[in-house]
Amino acid sequence: MRNLIIILIPLHLIFGQFGNNQTLTKTGTTIAQFLKIGMDARSTAMGGAVAGQKANLSGVYWNPASIAGHKGIGIQFGSNVWLAAMKYQFAIIGLDLNSKGIIGINIINLSSPNDFVRTVEQPHGTGEKFSSNDLSASITYAKMLTDRFSLGGSFKFIQQSIWHSTAKTVAVDIGTLFETPFNGIRLGASISNYGGKMRMEGRDQKISIDPDNNNEGNVEFVNAMYETEYFSLPLFFRVGLSGELIKTESLSFTVGIDALHPNDNTEYLNLGLELNLRDLVFIRAGLPSYYKEDRVEGPSFGFGLNYFLNRTNTLLMVDYSLSDFGSLGGVKRLNIGFNF
Repeated sequence: MRNLIIILIPLHLIFGQFGNNQTLTKTGTTIAQFLKIGMDARSTAMGGAVAGQKANLSGVYWNPASIAGHKGIGIQFGSNVWLAAMKYQFAIIGLDLNSKGIIGINIINLSSPNDFVRTVEQPHGTGEKFSSNDLSASITYAKMLTDRFSLGGSFKFIQQSIWHSTAKTVAVDIGTLFETPFNGIRLGASISNYGGKMRMEGRDQKISIDPDNNNEGNVEFVNAMYETEYFSLPLFFRVGLSGELIKTESLSFTVGIDALHPNDNTEYLNLGLELNLRDLVFIRAGLPSYYKEDRVEGPSFGFGLNYFLNRTNTLLMVDYSLSDFGSLGGVKRLNIGFNF
């Protein structure tokens, strides 16, 4: 109970304003919305409340500093069906450099199935097909600067494409993680997707126009391009607290609370729980996007299993989560990882 009070007091001081109504949300004003999709099963099962987790390889997405302290070589990957039959895939490789820190490489891809190109004149399709594809490729470096404090950063390439049009830019993530002297409670903070703006460009924007309809003697058609607007990336400032309310040799119970300030919506909280049984079985639950206006996300649940492969030091990790999106349905995630 003492640990719970320590966690909740600073959250009340920092985030007490979240209950206030806000009239300006800037919803729909950023590009590359796939960057807002929670990546892995463990973190999404906990509602995304993982900014304060330590030695967490999936932190390449949530908080780069949290991968510091990860030992050995780690691999994680997943391929899941997202909303509207889209496919979400990711892969992570982490390499422990001992006292020199850790390097992580992460690739995220969101793709849509092929669909028919339709026009006003041909509403049933022209015979052509199109698809969309979103890509983020990043490299992360993190290091323990002291036995309690770690710092990490990511450099990422971001690209979106639909049919013959593409937008691309680069961005950085920066994070810190501090383990306080108060019963091991951890404080994490990160900034995600700080970078350039994007706009769609390509031959789909090419058009032919008559520059002067009233003049029959001029050039009848001139090749031109639609000039699309530049849009910012979905920027996040995330701060979170995490700690074990119960910790014994055979059991631990972790609570995580993250607060997020996005540049295209209202502030909100992510809440998460994890029950760890002998580092072999994990049961998780979470509540994402608490206080967000017009939220569609509901509770999330999940579990994890760890197993050492026979006669090796290789750890197999299997994680599953189920996230509720209201009328849009549920999203199931299944991830597999290895640690050598």
